[in-house]
Amino acid sequence: MCTGETMQAKTKVRYAVVGAGNIAQVAVLPAFAHAKSNSELVAIVSGDEQKRAELAERYQLAFAGGYEDLEPILEQGEIQAIYIATPNSLHKALACRAAARGVHVLCEKPMATSVADCEEIADACAKANVKLMCAYRLHFEEANLSALDIVRSGKIGEPRVFDSVFTHVVRPGDIRTRPELGGGACLDLGIYCVNAARNLFGAEPVLVYATAQMRNGTDDTTTAVLQFPGGRVAHFTVSSSMASVSSYRISGTEGNLLVEPAYDYTDKLAHHLTIDGKTHSQSFGKRDQFAPELEYFSSCILENRTPEPDAEEAIDDLRVIEAILSSASSGKPIPLTPRQRRRRPDSTQEAKKPAVRKQETVNAPSPSLK
Repeated sequence: MCTGETMQAKTKVRYAVVGAGNIAQVAVLPAFAHAKSNSELVAIVSGDEQKRAELAERYQLAFAGGYEDLEPILEQGEIQAIYIATPNSLHKALACRAAARGVHVLCEKPMATSVADCEEIADACAKANVKLMCAYRLHFEEANLSALDIVRSGKIGEPRVFDSVFTHVVRPGDIRTRPELGGGACLDLGIYCVNAARNLFGAEPVLVYATAQMRNGTDDTTTAVLQFPGGRVAHFTVSSSMASVSSYRISGTEGNLLVEPAYDYTDKLAHHLTIDGKTHSQSFGKRDQFAPELEYFSSCILENRTPEPDAEEAIDDLRVIEAILSSASSGKPIPLTPRQRRRRPDSTQEAKKPAVRKQETVNAPSPSLK
């Protein structure tokens, strides 16, 4: 692999995308066209032979293979970084295999299905001296970064309450319905709500209480209440069987900000800021949210910088998700040890890229029915 001084001489980071499900096909693979200043798509790795063949032809890739072929592809393709877009349960093994080959790791969220697995990934990457970033695309997106600026500016006064709803109807048989693949509403959708609340409050929760309706071994619909220092509260509902909603509101002593849609990557996002009874709305254009994180990660590799949405960010989210699921199972509140996050996203990370055109997928239907 190309590391150290050799890497510094490179102007583009060579990537393999590992996993060719819906999000990879409609968002990650086409994003390389908007990140070509420093990122190059070289290989596709998938367990589906038809996907590999058609996508390799579409993107003119010289290297394609199954998961068992990962190491030879990394070596032969001189791959410097991978983007992991597989089912959640596969993240740890793939990340550790890449790190062992000296390859940098950009991994879809959640980084793994447990805090312990996240820590194992982080340790493997640290030992191999490779960069590790969790793919929090909203850490580079204008509407959500602007929301952070609004709250931090004091426009809504002291932020006291965060509430959110994030739901969709999942297609039967989708990986999100399968516990062995790391499915469930919390890992799929709740991670967004937890991350937004933590960063908007600029703090970590100290107590969690939750309830969940289970279906086929996964949490289908979950409602959680998170207590933050200073009496601040976040509550949200996520569901795999409710009509699509994507919103959050942060309310303070002098106003509130509603972001709706909030978490989507296929639609325009919007702010509705209310102060003194007057509401000002602002729409944010539909953008490619994946190219900015590719460019950012590549720049961190080329310039030897530590990415902001790092392993610590992923672990802090997973410790809350674990507490939510534990509380829902036991019916008891779960206390969390207070922590201090060293870094938070800010507007310097914002990047605007043109929207990706609709993509024809290969054996990868949308996870949502509506």
